[in-house]
Amino acid sequence: MDDATIHRAAAISSPLLAWYRREARDLPWRRVGFPAWGTLVSEIMLQQTQVARVVPRLEAWLTRWPTPADLAASPPADAVRAWDRLGYPRRALALHAAATVIAEQHGNVVPRDVDDLLALPGIGDYTARAVAVFAYGDRHPVVDVNVRRVLARAVLGQGEPGPAKAKQDLPLMEATLPADRDDAATTNAAVMELGALVCVARSPACDACPIADRCAWRTAGYPEHDGPRAPKQSRFAGSDRQVRGMIMAELRASDVPVSPAEITMVWPDADQRDRALASLLRDGLAEGDDLEGYRLPRG
Repeated sequence: MDDATIHRAAAISSPLLAWYRREARDLPWRRVGFPAWGTLVSEIMLQQTQVARVVPRLEAWLTRWPTPADLAASPPADAVRAWDRLGYPRRALALHAAATVIAEQHGNVVPRDVDDLLALPGIGDYTARAVAVFAYGDRHPVVDVNVRRVLARAVLGQGEPGPAKAKQDLPLMEATLPADRDDAATTNAAVMELGALVCVARSPACDACPIADRCAWRTAGYPEHDGPRAPKQSRFAGSDRQVRGMIMAELRASDVPVSPAEITMVWPDADQRDRALASLLRDGLAEGDDLEGYRLPRG
């Protein structure tokens, strides 16, 4: 990374901080005193899920399971059922597994160290850094898709970020962070917020952007992106993901095993239905067989 790129990255933090402190959404995980456990839960729920869908589910989850030990004491089926329609229910199983390790190995306290967080089941680099920064205020670069888009445009002058590259993305975000630890944590949140609300993928609101006068992409005249593009998620309608979700809805709604005949009614394509059910069994989201019926995991 050359000096000019480092300078452009550092130059966006000050106006972003002022904008964020004035315009940031009031979200539960941003409030003073919000627990580290709540931050971990929120970060896992927010993966590929809209904020508006997460907030009520998060509040209900933390009311029922205010600490990791509370969740660990419940069977995995309860976690999957409470996940409801947030999507990607394997996240519920991963969160249950992480809660169990936190309760048993960390004294029921979400660890602060990034390496300790990474050692938890289902916790990747983004989530580990996000918890260390947003729950504990430590100074680390945190990079998600919104951050990558803002940095690509404002700092690199590219219309799209292209495929994720940790060796480029993390140092670029690191160059954006002020030295002050509190300001660094807030800058992480501010860049995310800008990407979520203003510097969106389609039709960015450049007239409302607090760093428009420092944006390399705008200065260059909004050139078309001609580099590699980030992979797009496949269509949901008619996909195996949709069939998995429909089978999961049947399992969540029943307190007794669901018979093969009931599962047959979920989807007309037998091959796709069988494939979806097999993947749920393989992922640990369902258990049983054609003789006993199928249910959520009991742990």
